[in-house]
Amino acid sequence: MDEQPIDIPCPICAEEGKLGMVANVDEIPYFGEHTQVTVLCHACGWRQTDFIPAEGKKAGAWSLIIDSTTKLRSRVVRSSSCTVKIPELDLEVMPGTNSTGYVSNIEGVLNRFVDIINMVRRDVERDITLDSEGDNAENQKSLSILDTLLKSIEQVGEESVFTVEFLDPHGHSMILDEDASERELTAEELEELPIGPDPAVFSPDDAQ
Repeated sequence: MDEQPIDIPCPICAEEGKLGMVANVDEIPYFGEHTQVTVLCHACGWRQTDFIPAEGKKAGAWSLIIDSTTKLRSRVVRSSSCTVKIPELDLEVMPGTNSTGYVSNIEGVLNRFVDIINMVRRDVERDITLDSEGDNAENQKSLSILDTLLKSIEQVGEESVFTVEFLDPHGHSMILDEDASERELTAEELEELPIGPDPAVFSPDDAQ
């Protein structure tokens, strides 16, 4: 895989002439041929990965009911434009300007939720430490959310059933399970959903 220079400044450190792009064409079962594109900065170390399907995809949503431990092993492709939701637990992760794509499984997606909640909890605890009069309510809330999520994962198929949803305006994401369902995004969802990083950075033409 040869690295190609990108003639734009780094979106993080603004250094000129330090960005490179590596593209790798591969086949993901049930997802088809895709190009994995990684953009990296040799100045600050910033890195971002995304997936571009060979065939054009429509904006869409995928959902899977997690009612057994087997479903935790279901493979997923999540692009940088995908919002991930667990409606029953009122959890949502939306793509930001530094969002990155990945190939994983449902358990890996849930672990990312755990990591995010822990990160928020650490930030809240730090703020409380810096401000002795700080309100501890946010910290208790994050601990409660984390506890609920961990119990839901541990008790899947016994006392816990929940849904994982992928909503992708670019249609580059997918849940690879025969029980997963697909639908089109509504006009309201398309208007409200963020699209993640600037798609120009991951231009299919540049990746070829």
